[in-house]
Amino acid sequence: MRPALAPSPPQALSFLAFDFGSRRIGVAGGNTITQSAAPLATIAAQGEARFDAIARLIAEWRPAALVVGVPFHPDGAAHVNTGRARRFGRQLRARFGLPVHEVDERYTTVEARAAGARDLDAAAAALILEQYLAGRS
Repeated sequence: MRPALAPSPPQALSFLAFDFGSRRIGVAGGNTITQSAAPLATIAAQGEARFDAIARLIAEWRPAALVVGVPFHPDGAAHVNTGRARRFGRQLRARFGLPVHEVDERYTTVEARAAGARDLDAAAAALILEQYLAGRS
């Protein structure tokens, strides 16, 4: 009789999340082991340099997927930035070949401000990622 094999420990999956804005993009990183996220950076939203900065973060973090916060009006209706955030998510998927998940990001900047965050955009991205991680379990 063979001895029973011990179960393999769960493999940590890392993620990068983005709080997309027309001027700035907040970025956060986190993983499934800690089920938490941390603000990483805020990058300029304009031009090709944003994708270079994101490529460097992807090379460093090696995420299983990317998470993009998608804004809505308080009543749930879409607005102009809803489409822009979704387009950004499609650009990420096309450029980096990673799955992209959308998260409703209503009030994340307000929450980050209330928590006293120094970098509101990156802190909002961390809240977006924590929301995504909580929904996975």
